[in-house]
Amino acid sequence: MPKVQMNIPEHIEMQIAQLVEQGEFVNREEAVEELLSTGMKAYKTSGPMDNDEPGFEDDGMMGHEDEYVF
Repeated sequence: MPKVQMNIPEHIEMQIAQLVEQGEFVNREEAVEELLSTGMKAYKTSGPMDNDEPGFEDDGMMGHEDEYVF
């Protein structure tokens, strides 16, 4: 598996460490790999669209111009 080196903000490092400490992940490497993978999947489903069809991004999340739900 390729290795990647990166700098991340301290608050994100603390959140990763907390997730490992809470037992959500076995170790830091597993946490980073899983979180990146999840982020990539989320990006692919809600990221830039290749088509020009109007979607929710044009009318707000619920079909209203001024209403966004997160």
